[in-house]
Amino acid sequence: MLPIIKAFILLAAAATTLAQPHSLSCSSTASAQPTPSVDASAQLLRDLQSAPTAIKRFQRLLVQGGSLLTGDALRKLIVFDFKGAQPASGALGGSAKAADIESYPFSAGLSISMTVGFLEPCGINTPHVHPRANEFLVLVQGSNLRFGSVLENGLVAPGQNQEIAGALGQYEGTIFPQGSIHYQFNDACEKAVFLAALDSTNPGTSSMAQNFFSLNTGVLNATLGYPKTVDGRNYEAFLKAIPPNLAQDVGSCLARCSSQQRAE
Repeated sequence: MLPIIKAFILLAAAATTLAQPHSLSCSSTASAQPTPSVDASAQLLRDLQSAPTAIKRFQRLLVQGGSLLTGDALRKLIVFDFKGAQPASGALGGSAKAADIESYPFSAGLSISMTVGFLEPCGINTPHVHPRANEFLVLVQGSNLRFGSVLENGLVAPGQNQEIAGALGQYEGTIFPQGSIHYQFNDACEKAVFLAALDSTNPGTSSMAQNFFSLNTGVLNATLGYPKTVDGRNYEAFLKAIPPNLAQDVGSCLARCSSQQRAE
């Protein structure tokens, strides 16, 4: 397995409490926008998804008594506010907020959604997959957003590096194809903000390390070639198996930023 992605996976298993402060989840957070009750929201989504035509779908959402909604009532439905993104519990690396079919019903049937990610200095959006969408990500604030992705089996010859990796400066972008394992790492001492457009109203997010280690323990041990269950008793031995590049990357970033803060 590719060193930097393998390192993310091993770190998540061996030191979950250490990894969480520097990571974020790309799944949507609770929307700060006023929303109807859970039952009403669920019924609205069912109605939108079952509408026979696009115009019927828009009528269900935007029209009342034959007239288009106006003022705040219309604005709440057609304008999405990305401010107020909340990090996952215990995560200090950043936060993300997604406009998708659940949080932004206006997107229903349009095959599009958008996530805005806010990464702290040295923050990581850990390896994950969108099972139902391609992603086009653009860095709108920041200077050095490193990224990597791995496509499906067979891209290169056995044993060859298969990570498609690079770095983005401000207003530069890249694509993560549907189903690819990918991550972003803010290798800078300033905050970073990215926009991620996805070609599905329901792209889904599967966090690789977290979900991988929820599998059967015997299967995990055989897959990793490790003879024991990963727990506190063999943490030190397991830690030695982690490739050094991730620790160096994140460690050097934190050290660089700490030195910069002391100098200021």
